[in-house]
Amino acid sequence: MSARNVVVYTGPTISRDEVLSVVPQARVRPPVARGDLLAETWSPDDTAVIIDGYYRERLSVGHKEILWLLDEGVHVIGAASMGALRAAELSPYGMSGAGTVFDMYATGEVDGDDEVAVVHGPAERGYPAGTVALVNLRYGCREGARTGLVPAAAGERIVRAAKALPFMRRTWRELDAAVDSGDRACLATLERLIGTGEWDVKRLDAMAALRAVGERPGERSAAWAAGTALTGITHYEALKWRSRREYAPGRWMTDLDVVNAGRLFGDDYPRLHEEALTGLLTDLAAAQGLGPEAYARARLGVAEPATLPPVLASWLIGTELTALPVAEQLRLVMVRVWPTWQSEDWRPVVLERVRESGHWHEWSEIVERADEVAERTRGRLAVPPPEICAKIFLRHWHRKGTSAEVELARRGFTGIQELGHTVRRFFALDVQNARAAERRADE
Repeated sequence: MSARNVVVYTGPTISRDEVLSVVPQARVRPPVARGDLLAETWSPDDTAVIIDGYYRERLSVGHKEILWLLDEGVHVIGAASMGALRAAELSPYGMSGAGTVFDMYATGEVDGDDEVAVVHGPAERGYPAGTVALVNLRYGCREGARTGLVPAAAGERIVRAAKALPFMRRTWRELDAAVDSGDRACLATLERLIGTGEWDVKRLDAMAALRAVGERPGERSAAWAAGTALTGITHYEALKWRSRREYAPGRWMTDLDVVNAGRLFGDDYPRLHEEALTGLLTDLAAAQGLGPEAYARARLGVAEPATLPPVLASWLIGTELTALPVAEQLRLVMVRVWPTWQSEDWRPVVLERVRESGHWHEWSEIVERADEVAERTRGRLAVPPPEICAKIFLRHWHRKGTSAEVELARRGFTGIQELGHTVRRFFALDVQNARAAERRADE
């Protein structure tokens, strides 16, 4: 195989041993769910093979997650089940589809998620399927008509009866009760030949997808397409999912939650944020062969030796305007309006700075306390909408000579809405802290 790393997401369709029999170097993962692709570490020319995926127990894998992989140069193959469905939807953007089920979706012969959905057992038992997939019945009836083992009319009646049942009730027993008595012998034929794998189209397609690993059906002309369709999935999302960990039973935290705790409650955070973004700014300027001041003037449109126009000066506080040289003022403006002028994500750099700062344990404990208080007050304390949360929280940053916009920018917030969404997890803790402060003041 020519691919560098191969990750296969499967469960009830084919087993780990079957995957390794075709692609010995593959890393076999459970059925894919929302965030699983972003939690993996990928390099260009890796291959992701999506076969099975969750529908109900967990959120299904998102289209933008797959587009993000494509944009990273990962070859993504889909087949058999969730993979076939996503491949049919995303083939214009570079995802490859393999097999009959993919063709069914791509041509519009089938269009429902329930066509491939099955109820299955737990991972420790090998994800045993408890129901039969409708696409397997369709394929079996088609093969039965071709071979004369299942008359076409009987096959149509069987598929129609199966389609009328919810996918979680498509067991062989319930199908036997749902079909006409004269079609039960045909249903038994389908059960036998799907059971042996001969008419198990999902398994056949999955094996075909594995055999396609390492092949490249031509350079995808959609190098532009993933970028065009890719909105909302960034390295930030990948970082969030990759650092997600269960720190206590049923409670989860990411590295970015720790950073958010610092942004909200850490007195030292604005300094760390400024230092990290100043380093990024210096590197970006050097890449253009410029110093930070010349780079900032060029990006902000400030001619030398002109002072800052009011629209830029509004990002500075009074002492910064009176005491700092223009070069320093330009640097601060660039740092504070970062999301407006620069798409370079600052979070990985800030995260490293926070890890090195000595605040990591302190800010991690804030996340833990916030979750504990939220759980304790659930049902007794209503968390307001994001905008209200933000307006309440801004009281912490009210001080003479500054503004809400500047204080938000010093902590990397783009506005009230982002602040509000961040605060919601910590709202109950903030209320508890405020009440404790009131009690101390009354004593």
